[in-house]
Amino acid sequence: MENNIKINSTKRLTLSALVIALYVVIMFCTQSFAFGQFQIRIATTIYSLSYIFPFLVLPLGIANIISNTIMGGLGVLDMLGGGLVGITTSFLIVLIRKYKLNINLAAISIIFVPGLGVATWLSYLLGIPYKAMAFSLCVGQVIPGILGVIIIKILSSKIKEI
Repeated sequence: MENNIKINSTKRLTLSALVIALYVVIMFCTQSFAFGQFQIRIATTIYSLSYIFPFLVLPLGIANIISNTIMGGLGVLDMLGGGLVGITTSFLIVLIRKYKLNINLAAISIIFVPGLGVATWLSYLLGIPYKAMAFSLCVGQVIPGILGVIIIKILSSKIKEI
């Protein structure tokens, strides 16, 4: 499943802006359950797009920072930490493609990088034990993880060249 996607800088910038906007809009529309006990962040499904478009790693981190700035309300640590988690998750998905690993590992990245990473500062900020926070966040990331793999499988077979 080797896609030879050729995309110029204007298209990259446009696609990056669209993905950032899509991430923020999805977060806004799903914030009622994206910030609860089990944070089901459907927007993190979009991290899977970095499998097809590796240049989205940084824009996905920026998208996370923007959404945490607008909707998070937990300050700079949450904003920057979220950006780092977005970049790390997306980058791991790029590596999965680069090294031709099983696509299902993308779900593992989407579940555990945000689940374990975000719990690091949320447990501190909210005064909740790390293990409880990590469990809650990982459970919430299962649906986005599965959807991310589905997106990769669908788009990888459809997109050949842009």
